[in-house]
Formats: sequence, structure tokens, C-alpha cells
Amino acid sequence: MSPAANDVHAVAPEAVLSFLTRTLPFNELDPATLTNLARHCIIDFFPKGTLIFRQGLTEVNHFYLIQKGGVKIYLKDEEGSVTLKDFRGEGEYFGALPIIQETRANLNVETVEDTFCFLFAKEAFLALIHSSPKVTHYFLRSMSEKLVKTAYAELRQHRVNPRTESALYLFSAQIGETIRGKSLYTIAAGDTVQAAAQRMAEFNIGSLLVHDGREKIIGIITDKDLRTKIVAAGLSYQSPVAEIMASPVETIPSQAVCFDAMLKMMRLRIHHLAVEQQEKIVGVVTTHDIMLLQGTSPLYLFREIVAQRKIEGLYSLSGKVPQVVRSLIEEGAKANNITRMITILNDQILDRILTLLIAELGPPPLPFCWLLMGSEGRREQTFKTDQDNALIYADPEGEEQAKEAEAYFKTLADKAIEHLVACGYPRCPGEIMASNPKWRQPARLWQRRFDGWLSTPEPRDVLHSTIFFDFRGGYGERGLAQRLRQHLAEQARKKEIFLLHLAKDCLEARPPLSFFRNFIVEKDGEHKNLLDLKTKGLVPFVDFARLMSLKCGVRESNTLGRLQLLAEGDHISRELYSEAVDAYEFLMQLRLIHQMQLLEENRTPDNYINPADLSDLEKQTLKEAFEVVRRMQSLIKQEFRLGEA
Repeated sequence: MSPAANDVHAVAPEAVLSFLTRTLPFNELDPATLTNLARHCIIDFFPKGTLIFRQGLTEVNHFYLIQKGGVKIYLKDEEGSVTLKDFRGEGEYFGALPIIQETRANLNVETVEDTFCFLFAKEAFLALIHSSPKVTHYFLRSMSEKLVKTAYAELRQHRVNPRTESALYLFSAQIGETIRGKSLYTIAAGDTVQAAAQRMAEFNIGSLLVHDGREKIIGIITDKDLRTKIVAAGLSYQSPVAEIMASPVETIPSQAVCFDAMLKMMRLRIHHLAVEQQEKIVGVVTTHDIMLLQGTSPLYLFREIVAQRKIEGLYSLSGKVPQVVRSLIEEGAKANNITRMITILNDQILDRILTLLIAELGPPPLPFCWLLMGSEGRREQTFKTDQDNALIYADPEGEEQAKEAEAYFKTLADKAIEHLVACGYPRCPGEIMASNPKWRQPARLWQRRFDGWLSTPEPRDVLHSTIFFDFRGGYGERGLAQRLRQHLAEQARKKEIFLLHLAKDCLEARPPLSFFRNFIVEKDGEHKNLLDLKTKGLVPFVDFARLMSLKCGVRESNTLGRLQLLAEGDHISRELYSEAVDAYEFLMQLRLIHQMQLLEENRTPDNYINPADLSDLEKQTLKEAFEVVRRMQSLIKQEFRLGEA
């Protein structure tokens, strides 16, 4: 729909200018260009429920910049089925792509509330695109990212048969949208607990933010606090709120998506987060709010795990993880979101096993930390990979304490490994598990072992680096793991011979593309005509991130986290970082969907795909991902002065 003459109004250039100077990418333009653009602007109002663009029909003659309100952007197929693509609010735009591509509207755009938009004539927008490289780069990059998202969407559409009607709310809706319209309920720190209880009952709410008598929020009190700290403990109802409040309040930015809020609440084991906007708390989001957004919520499974009082009760719960993952894929989750969720759920199962075991065995004689290795250590697990774990404990004082510690931790590790197997996590074929005494050592021996690998590298040590050097603390005294990580970061960057061995190893996995950019697949055997997505696709990204992190002293273990820190430290270019993230996430997405399909066919998950089964877009995206591997390997050759092998 084009704006009718009586619907639009001229707007003072000063008002437009003020808005543009706060909005990307316009705030990077010079004042003269901005002023000229502001003169070509009109404003239009669209009531809630207005269909501004109708896909395939609307001629787009204006670029729309949302001044207030919001829209949803969606596709509708021939059967009338709706696929929600995006929500956009204040400062965001629509209409750029059809103008640049000279097409009609490619999506439906409908207001979700009363909305005001600044409209810029098609000619003025195109003139800006042609005259300003910064603006051109911004919109073309944005559209490039949307192309990648289109490939993700196609993966879901053609390779995942939806079981539920689901939306992208969890990954697109911002926290600010979730709490919009809700009142902010507070109470003074000096008020009584009884007054707090009365206020919660009056408004039928489960929490109150606590202020210091003025405007500053200093804590939160929940209905659980009333039960556990007042009723159960027998404290007076006249006690001040300050005595039982939780402080400081855990917060989340209003622009964060709901998925991030859910992860934070699960990680901290809390049910409320204060929502922050421009350094001011504007509301509270709860686990209940998030669960309402999603049918098969990870929160339900998380609560089931945490509630178990017997280890045997955990055995069947890991089998529910694929169901949760399916719902996340259907809702548009990227691979990084999915592996983060799998990690949290797996970590909670481990946490419950070890917590209940320690209650059974009694407290350990020394502080310890359960180490997670390989993909577990990188927080990149897909579906039930083998166990890779170890155990580090504080250095014992004397032989007697050493014997006591070894006996206790042997029993703990043996039992834990058996329970993990019963939960569906297979043993490591190479026995890299805490039940192996070789990988159950005090801190000083772990440090000595890493020093040995770094100082006198052998081929086996390079192999170990791909498993052990990605460790993280999974349970217990994480300071033990952090100190070992710090020692490794400090020492590895000095060991040039070891890094050179590692660099040469990184160049072994060549991208599976021929000279004419055709896929190179297995020629015979069990996997004939198939491509190993893990070793040929994902491993080069993991190896590159690990090598560069060890070289530059980066302490992170997650691949995407490593790449981000390397880019922030100017160790790799921003362009390579962006390309590597897009490529890695696409490969992971392909792997996750492939494995999920095998599970649903009651087959064992593997990493072998047939390129012939991919759509043209998927094939093209996969080839681009392999080209990124070539660029990473070129950087390795340059950094370590390695000629063509």
C-alpha cells in the first residue's frame, strides 16, 4: 500500500534530523547530507493491524524508517500458512531491498501497534545509496546477512518437517517487547515484609523491586523469599524488606532477545531478571513470561533435571534433549544458540550427578574441579558425543592426604562415568575420562603435563592439544581450571616449535573442493559419495581458532568466542571474522539438522552428508564456507611463514 495524500504530513526537518543523528547508518553522515535528506522526508501514521506491504503486490516507492511503534514481517504461502521472519521497532527500517532490487514488496509488513514512520522517496534513498559508501556498505552488508539467514530458513523448510505451529519469538522478540504494558512494582527497603506480601497479593505478582527510598533499585524480593526466609525461618513479618532481599539485582538489557534471558536465568538458577533500558530499570521479566512464548520450552526440561533427588531419575532426561533442539530449530535458532542450550542441559545433568554422589560419599578431602574436554569444553556439543573429561584437584599436603584424595576421587570418578553412560553419554574410546588415573591428577601434575606437551611436542601431543587444550571447568572449584588455563595461555604463546607443529597440522585438512569448485566426496567404502562435514568442514575452523588463540594468549575455549576475541584484539581482520562466523554457523546448522533427522529415523547420528541432497542455495553457501577455510589457511601460512605444502 502506498501512502495516500491525506494520510501523510510534512514534517519539520529539525525533527527528522534529531532522529537521524541517533540512528544507524545515518548518524555517520555529514551534516549537509543529513540536512538534505531530512528535507525529503514525510511522516505517516499506520494504526495497529495495517498491512503496509503485501508480498508480490505492493509497489515500493518509499524507504520506511520506524519513528515509533513496530511491525512484523512475514511470508504467506499458497495454502495461507504464515512464516514469521522478523519484528522491527523504533530506529529500524523496511523497504530498502525492493527499492535496490527494483522489485515489488517481497514480504508482508504489518503493524503490531500504532506506528509512525518517516518516509523517504525512492529517488532520494537511491541517491543516498549511490553517493555515500558508508550507507551503501551498511545496507548491502545487512542484505548479505539476510541472504545467509535465507539459507538457514531453507534448511529448516526443506529438511525439518514442522510438528508444531511455532514462531520466532524466542529469538527475535526483545525483552522490552515482552514486558511492554506491564507496570513496574517496587517497595522501599525500609518497608516491612508484611507490606511487601500485601502488595504482591494485591497485584497478583511474584516479585517486587526494592528501592532505596528514592529512585535507585537496590534489590529484589520474591514470593520464594517470603516462604523460605520468613515463614520457614520463623522471622517476624515486621522485619524490613532489606533483610531478606537479594542484592544486587541481576539485570538484562531491554534490547536483548528472550533466548538470552532464558539462558541467563537457567545459568544463575533464578526466576526473575530486572530489565534495563539506558541504565534505568524499567521492569521485570520472569521464567513464566518466557515459557509462555514457547511450547516445548527448555525451561521445563531444565526444571526436571534440577528437581531430581535420585541419580536414576536423570537417566531418561538426556533423551529429551533432541525434542528441545527440534523446537529450537523450528523457531529459527542458529547453531550457536542450540549448542549453548545443549551445553547448559548437559552441564546440569552432570551437576546433579556429582552433587548427589558427593551427598552419598561425603565431602571431598580436597577442592576439585571436573574438567570438560573437546566439544564439551568448547560448549559445542551436538547430539550425544562421547565423553571427554578429566579431574583436577588441589595439591595434597603429605603422602597420607595424597592417598586419601586418590581413593576418594577414584570412587567419585568411576561412579560418575557409569552414571553418565546410563544417561546416554558413551565412554570415550580412547579412555580420556576422569576414571582413567592418567587424567585424574593434582594441579601441579596437570601443569607439568601441559608444560611437557608444549616443550617437547610429538605427533601425539598435537593430537592431545585438540582435546585437552579446549578444556573448561564443569563442576566444583572452577578456580583450579581457571589457573591452569591462565598458565597455559601464558606458556603456549612462547613455544614457537609447538605452535609450528600445530600450524602444520591445521593445513592438513584441505577444503573438499576441486579446481572447478565441485565437491570432493568419498570415492568408495561405507561413505561413498558422501562428504564428512565434521573433519572437512568444522574442524578447520576449530583448529584455526585454537591455534591463533594459543599464539595470542586468548583464554576462551569456545570457537566463536575465540574468533570474537581475536578480532577485538586485531589478531584477525573484521572481514575474516565475519566470514568465519557465518560459515561456521551454517556448517553447524547443517550438521545439527542432519543428525536430528537420523535420530528421528532411529539411526545413529553421524557427520556424513550427500551434497546431492542439498538445494542450490545450500550448495552455494556450503562452497562459500569452504572458501573461508582457504582464506584461514592462507593466514596461517603467512603468520607461521609456511610455504605451499
